[in-house]
Amino acid sequence: MQKQRVAAVSMNGLLGQADRNVRRIEEWSVQAKEAGAEFVLFPELVVHGHCDPNTWYNAELVPEGPSTQRLCHLAARLGLFLCVGLSEKERDIVYNTQVLVGPQGFLGSQRKIHLSRDEVIYYEGGSEIRPFDIGKCRVGIVICYDNSFPEVARILALQGADVLMMPHAARLKMWTDDPESERAAVAHTRKFFLGMYPMRAYENACYAVICDQAGRAGYVDVYPKDSPNQPHHAGGCVVIDPLGEVAAESQRERIQEDMLVVDLLPEKLWEARSKPNYTLRQRRPELFKLLSS
Repeated sequence: MQKQRVAAVSMNGLLGQADRNVRRIEEWSVQAKEAGAEFVLFPELVVHGHCDPNTWYNAELVPEGPSTQRLCHLAARLGLFLCVGLSEKERDIVYNTQVLVGPQGFLGSQRKIHLSRDEVIYYEGGSEIRPFDIGKCRVGIVICYDNSFPEVARILALQGADVLMMPHAARLKMWTDDPESERAAVAHTRKFFLGMYPMRAYENACYAVICDQAGRAGYVDVYPKDSPNQPHHAGGCVVIDPLGEVAAESQRERIQEDMLVVDLLPEKLWEARSKPNYTLRQRRPELFKLLSS
């Protein structure tokens, strides 16, 4: 791994507004470039929105679809690597997908494997886990609920991932327009991220980069307006180093679009992986056969 400056963007993916959302991705990407970022992570399903009832109709081919092609042109123009969530359609089956594009074009994609709550209505689970070599490092993509399964991050680490990209559209706590309710939703979501993901970084000696959608993406008519299944996300970004320490996090006062820019340092990776108890060196896979059943 070489030193790399990454940006994590917490933004709203409004339902049914792919064109608007891609334009916002472009605006944030320009800001990230101006801040010296080389890689920008955007949230899960940020292009088409999270669990939109029209998901099947809005989903696109990857990489041939218009949104991925626009992202490819954007990455080439700015000289950036972009990781962006959208709804992918292949042979009439829809997947919750994170695409990875770079200055040279489309690099690949990761489909969400485990589907939470009502996501099973709209999406099929993916069946592949692999990292991507982007030159300065190898990145693995673990989408939202997939992070609750430690095996996903571990398999990526065993395949050589240095950085775990963790995009979210996390619906962890609803809020009202009261500022205290808003702060409580932010605090609850951040507590969840910081309760689980430092361990994912530490146990695999990888950087972890987290971002969540931010705001109310719209309302789904089949649910009450205060239902926890509404696509309302409390936002936020966090970067955790390979020692399990928080390298940086975004503000906690408001639910709003935000960006975090952090340098990922190879010396932190080397420090974690040179420890005598580095777990990937000490593990006993011959005893773990039950995990595959």
